[in-house]
Amino acid sequence: MKRSLPTRIRELCNTYRPNEYMLKPYLLKDGKPHPVAILCPGGGYRRVCDFIEGHPYAKKLNQMGYHAIVVFYRVRNLAVYPNPQDDLARAVRDVFSHAEDWKLDMEGYSIWGSSAGGHLAGSFGTEAMGYIKYGLPKPGALVLVYPVVTMGEKTHPGSRNYHIGAYAAQEYIDLASIEKQVTANYPPTFLWWGDCDGTVDPDNSRMLQKALEEHHIPCLCREYQGVDHGIGIGKGLPCEGWFEDAVAFWESQRKK
Repeated sequence: MKRSLPTRIRELCNTYRPNEYMLKPYLLKDGKPHPVAILCPGGGYRRVCDFIEGHPYAKKLNQMGYHAIVVFYRVRNLAVYPNPQDDLARAVRDVFSHAEDWKLDMEGYSIWGSSAGGHLAGSFGTEAMGYIKYGLPKPGALVLVYPVVTMGEKTHPGSRNYHIGAYAAQEYIDLASIEKQVTANYPPTFLWWGDCDGTVDPDNSRMLQKALEEHHIPCLCREYQGVDHGIGIGKGLPCEGWFEDAVAFWESQRKK
C-alpha cells in the first residue's frame, strides 16, 4: 500500500518516538461529559501505529460525540509480557483518575485494539491478563480489529517473538493465547477481520469467535470478503461501515 508523504512522516515519527508509556487524549471541548474509548493501535509489538489505528479512530469518534484516548505502550525490546498489559492497565487507571477534569463518562467505557493492539485489548478482557487481574472495572465492550489472538501455531510470528519469545514454554503460549483465556467474565466484543488478511491468519479471529460463542459472550463478529490487513477505517473497501457498527454495538452494551 503506497502511503502519502504526510502519512509516511507520521509513520516514521511513531517508529522512532521514545519507547515508553504515554497517553494521547482527544477530548471534546463542549464542557459536557461524554463516553470514552481507549485505543490500542497495532504494530506487531514492534511499534505503535497511531497513524493508521489511533489518530484516525480518535478523530472519527470525536465527530460521533465521544472522547478518545490513544495508548502508546512499550514495544520492541520492551514488549515482553506483561509490560504492554501493565501499560494498558495503567492507562485505564489514569483515564479514570481524569474522569472529572476531562469530563469523561466512564460508565461502560470501551477498549479498542487493532492487530497486535487487538491482542493487547483482547487480553484486557481475560481474567489472567486483564481487568480482573488488575482490579479494574470491566469494560462495557471491546472492539477488536483484525486482531492477533493466538500465540500458538497460527500466531503472527513477529508479535509472538516480541511478546513472549519465539521459544516460549507451552504454559506461556497458553497464557497469552486469548482464545484459551475466554471465560464467562469476558466483556461483550465486536470483532471483525478480512478473509484476505496476509499478515494475521484469519483463523485467529475465527478461534476467538468460537470461544466467545461457546462462553455465551455477547458478540458481533464479521468477516469481510476481499479485505486485507492494516487498513484501519477502510473507507471505500467492503468493510466500510464497520466503525459505525462497532460504535452501535458498544452503545447497545452501555445501555444494558
